[in-house]
Amino acid sequence: MKKVSLVLTALLGLTLMALAPAKTFITIGSGGYTGTYYPVAVGIAKIINSNMRDVRANAISTGGSLFNVIAIETGNQQLAMAQNDTCYYAYTGTVIEKVIGKPTKRLRGIASLYPQPIHIIARRDSKIRSVADMRGRKIYVGDIGSGTEQSTKLIFKAYGMSFKDLAEAVHGKASQAVQMLVNGDIDAMFFSAAVGSSAFVQAAEKGNVIFLSIDQEHLDKLERNYPFYSQLTVPAGTYPKQKQPFTSVAIHSLLVTSADLPEDLVYSVAKLLFVDKVQEFKRIKPVLKQYFDVHKALEGMSIPIHKGAAKLYRELHIKIPARVAPID
Repeated sequence: MKKVSLVLTALLGLTLMALAPAKTFITIGSGGYTGTYYPVAVGIAKIINSNMRDVRANAISTGGSLFNVIAIETGNQQLAMAQNDTCYYAYTGTVIEKVIGKPTKRLRGIASLYPQPIHIIARRDSKIRSVADMRGRKIYVGDIGSGTEQSTKLIFKAYGMSFKDLAEAVHGKASQAVQMLVNGDIDAMFFSAAVGSSAFVQAAEKGNVIFLSIDQEHLDKLERNYPFYSQLTVPAGTYPKQKQPFTSVAIHSLLVTSADLPEDLVYSVAKLLFVDKVQEFKRIKPVLKQYFDVHKALEGMSIPIHKGAAKLYRELHIKIPARVAPID
């Protein structure tokens, strides 16, 4: 009798396991460990894992925006952080060499999370006070194929310059560039990152550096030619020893996904992050607390949004611009 009871218990357990919904596994692409994307992705994964029983999310450090949107297209990531300009180029298959003629047509937007200004930092002793002063100098322009590199090219183009005008266009990881700037191995650097990024806190604390502005004429030119840009002024005191505000162009950091993800799943994730647990979401990083507002989550969106995200915005009576309306 005891043996029969054990068999029945085992069979019941197997039946319950069979009836239990299978877990959905989500990989969230981010960026380097020293940037903002990685901790934001980790925070998103934590909220999902704590509140969605049938979903398991894992945040990974990656090469950044371009790597992520390609990984979304190939199915190696299901959610990712990415710059809105890189998303636009990838979706249209233009500008960036790796995607020219190979558009990422499965790429979809969920939300714009925060603006991400192009920080331009120079050593004080370099006497560089403007982008125009960088001719003949050694400048970090971003990692190869990165969103920062593309933005740097566009900023130089607005000033009638190119990388050929530099003594050396330095590529590599941003964390390495910060150390090079502090050590005097480069004269200045460009990097697209959230306001208050730890990489620039480190540079400001350790090095004799200044933050440069793009003048109004060139700001207007950039915004006119590239609609994914907006102007943003970073107040004085945001970084150590930063005595003056600086103004630059900003792109927007997007949370993106694949058209292949089910509508209900994307809706549930978006509602969890932006409505049910929005205060927890905004506590992940100060930049989210400062800038994120679900009612402004389509500002800076540069690709069609996922139908699951659209469902949430319609419930919240948020107007969806025709240019980013879901197409599936």
